[in-house]
Amino acid sequence: MKKLLLSAIALSLSVYTMAQKPAVKPAPATPAAPAVPATPATPQPRLIEKVTAAPGEIKIAYEKWELPNGLTLIIHEDHSDPIAHVEVTYHVGSARETPGKSGFAHFFEHMMFQGSLHVKDEEHFKIVEGAGGNMNGTTSDDRTNYFETVPKNYLETAIWLEADRMGFLLDSVTQAKFEVQRSTVKNEKDQRVTNQPYGRTDEIKRQIMYPAGHPYSWPTIGYVEDLDRVNVDDLKNFFMRWYGPNNASVVVAGDVNPQEVIDLTMKYFGSIPRGPEVKKQRTEPVRLPDDVYANYGDNIFIPATFIHFPTVANYHPDEPALDILASILGQGNNSLLYQQLVKTEKVFSADASHPCSELGGEFVFDVFSYPAFMTENTESPEDMIRKVFDEFEKRGVTDDDLKRFMGEMESQLMSVLTSVGAKASQLSSWHYLLGNKTYNLTDDMARYRKVTKEDVMRVYRQYLKGRKAAIVNVFPKKTNAAAGSSTQEKEETKLANSSGTSTTAGELEYKGLSYTRPVDNFDRSKRPEVKGKVMPVVPQTYTASFENGLKIIGTQSNELPMVTLLLNMRGGNMILNDPSKSGLASLTAAMMEESTQNYTAEQFSSELSKIGSSISISAGRDNTSIFVQCRKSQLDRTLELLEEKLLRPKFTAEEFRLNQKRLAEQINSMKVSPGMLAQRSFAKLIYGKSMAAEPTTGTIKTIKAMSVKDVQAYYDKYYSPASATLVVVGDVSENEIKTKLEFMRKWAAKQIVMPPLAATPQPAAKQPTIYLVDKYKATQTEIRIGYLAIPYDYNGRFFRGTVMNYPLGGNFNSRLSLNLREDKGFTYGIGSGFQGGQYAGPFAIATSVRASATDSAMREIMTEMNNYRQKGVTAEELSYAKKSLTQSDILRYETPFDKAGFLSQLITYNLPVNFVEEQNKVLESITIEEVNALAKEMLPVEQMIIVVVGDKDKIQAPLEKSGYKVIEYKLDQ
Repeated sequence: MKKLLLSAIALSLSVYTMAQKPAVKPAPATPAAPAVPATPATPQPRLIEKVTAAPGEIKIAYEKWELPNGLTLIIHEDHSDPIAHVEVTYHVGSARETPGKSGFAHFFEHMMFQGSLHVKDEEHFKIVEGAGGNMNGTTSDDRTNYFETVPKNYLETAIWLEADRMGFLLDSVTQAKFEVQRSTVKNEKDQRVTNQPYGRTDEIKRQIMYPAGHPYSWPTIGYVEDLDRVNVDDLKNFFMRWYGPNNASVVVAGDVNPQEVIDLTMKYFGSIPRGPEVKKQRTEPVRLPDDVYANYGDNIFIPATFIHFPTVANYHPDEPALDILASILGQGNNSLLYQQLVKTEKVFSADASHPCSELGGEFVFDVFSYPAFMTENTESPEDMIRKVFDEFEKRGVTDDDLKRFMGEMESQLMSVLTSVGAKASQLSSWHYLLGNKTYNLTDDMARYRKVTKEDVMRVYRQYLKGRKAAIVNVFPKKTNAAAGSSTQEKEETKLANSSGTSTTAGELEYKGLSYTRPVDNFDRSKRPEVKGKVMPVVPQTYTASFENGLKIIGTQSNELPMVTLLLNMRGGNMILNDPSKSGLASLTAAMMEESTQNYTAEQFSSELSKIGSSISISAGRDNTSIFVQCRKSQLDRTLELLEEKLLRPKFTAEEFRLNQKRLAEQINSMKVSPGMLAQRSFAKLIYGKSMAAEPTTGTIKTIKAMSVKDVQAYYDKYYSPASATLVVVGDVSENEIKTKLEFMRKWAAKQIVMPPLAATPQPAAKQPTIYLVDKYKATQTEIRIGYLAIPYDYNGRFFRGTVMNYPLGGNFNSRLSLNLREDKGFTYGIGSGFQGGQYAGPFAIATSVRASATDSAMREIMTEMNNYRQKGVTAEELSYAKKSLTQSDILRYETPFDKAGFLSQLITYNLPVNFVEEQNKVLESITIEEVNALAKEMLPVEQMIIVVVGDKDKIQAPLEKSGYKVIEYKLDQ
């Protein structure tokens, strides 16, 4: 009824002034009073469309409204969990930037978290995380979005926060904030691009594929030179030009009342003035007259080639056929690339994909070669790809190709429905790409279902056959040779690092802009009152066990016709208790993904794809996991395949040799990753000679010494129901699933005894000692600081230690984060925490900092720890930690994956079902005195291991001058 009334309001206010028909004859009319000018009606939002979804339909129901100022409001109701998600999307990304000022859209995303007129600096994160929610923002070529998921009673707060930065950001912009975020963005680029293997590939590809000035010709994160060029006035102009309500959409999804959402959106967003009009961006399709190459050296082990063919934009009629073509050519072990290049050991890996954006798309081939390719091969990856094209022309498209793709596509689309955040993101995407065109998941399925074999062959001929491409070859720097381009260049291609200077046409976008502060009839500075208390919807569980020792825990959920299973077996790398066998658990898990007694690996994968199911196997430090997802309608067939995979593996010599070779190259590749070097060095120093110190992937020495017999022996000995737990989540009852799992009763039990964790000697030195791993010319320094602490518990020292750590480094507004990221601009991110499981784990601080700030960052980290240890926590910090940790439980159970993780935690650690209530009691009772005592006890700074991975020539001397003893450390790999 409220929805109908709102529509009536939109038509005319006179509806509410019409009198009912009187029951008695009215008195004679009195003379008319002098006419009084009518009060103008308050403009109301306009209903654009309303979409409903039948039960079980793969569809998102929503209402779409337009406010008088042009803001689009989209509402989706989902009452399955007491949470609300607010997502604001501005139709502006890096593609709208002015040449010479690249990276501004992303830079501006950072500035949007620096406070607004009524929200203090850093308070946005503090409010949302303090409510137990989570939030973030992202930037792409075409849009920038900001989102938060909160308990439903914080809905008004979330809307208030987003509206305040849309309407009042410029009131809080300062030069100091601007400079800190400029530094933070540079750190992010160093960490994610410059200091990452293959990190510059996208940037270089854009330069050679797109003509100068094309909106996609520069990277979203921008060039450092351009970031240095911009100033605060540029930021203000960018805000005024693009961040108007008429260039934005607000999606509110979750346990909400639509009328309340409309009212709140009108209240907080309705007074924000309309911004300049934004026209749809248009560009000419990209055509390459010749193949264009770029070769660059990087600190990598495996050479790579990336081939990009220009294609079409999102929702172009040819997009579905091109997606199917990518699947046939290079996705999964039935693809031609896998069969022709990977399985034959010509290359390490080869994949194809078809990413599309608003203004265009790319058909991409990623080929990673074996290192020997640099000296032994005369055939380039590019030539190999062209030969695969020839094979595809002969082979054509099969019925199975289409069935496999559609099975996987339907499952992918259904996965969108698992969270309110995913649904909100999808609704937002449809709006900025398609406008007000009615569209849904069913429309997506329909456009893919109508693709024919000839459609796929046609797009192949139109976009790939004989067409030119942009080709980026990345080669190990030490070889100074390109990874096999057709020109066989031996020199690194030199490319520009800037998008150039600003153009007159681009500058015209920002002429004559002005800022008008919204005018309200209420006090916007008053934070909305949070009404009521929201309780989490904890899954109701059942438990069972089989005679062979298998323990089962499950929960029935009818939200979606899906079923998720998680089988965990204790063991993993630790069970071997023999460093010479390190990596065998991972190699066995990889072999379990291959052939079975009744299916080749390709046949098995094909059967799964056709029904849209997945079965994946992985091994970690102390367990092996099998993760299964399927639609309810395909549960029986999926369990048949799981039985085959679990009980009837077939370890062939040929498949072993391929997996052994690929794992060895993966290990070699990890040696050049700064983050992996830091993690592995830290583990070695923390755990000493314990098996826990050994990498789960193994080392080159251990992997090369293994045989297929070792894999068979590991499976025979350690894949056992006696040490296994099975989690079941989804649209299946306890009785139904137990009947379907009869095959697991036949699984033969083997008793598993986990070895003890060897004691690790504590450092005796009182002088702070740094173990320095040299990373030549690294622009960032990886830092790990910590010690071997305690195993997990739900209400003892581990949990209380987690509470103690929260103000120090356990959240975005922690002392470490506010100091090193927000105040000093040394890092993109830093955190600390306890990492215990069934075995003792470390307390660790982890970050990556600007190389030139390594000594300063170390000093700040140690100062923060010592201050926290000596002076303790404040009452405000402890209150914030208690509130945040208590309320975050409300978001814990939303998706099938979330529920499976919760149930797995229950059964793995034998926790009481109400353990969260017990944790909340601890949070209520814990005092400042207890937290301060824990800080003194659990932050033994003088005993902590410090690992630093960076350029020794740049950082060693400054660290030594700061009072540290520096020992160069070389990791035995």
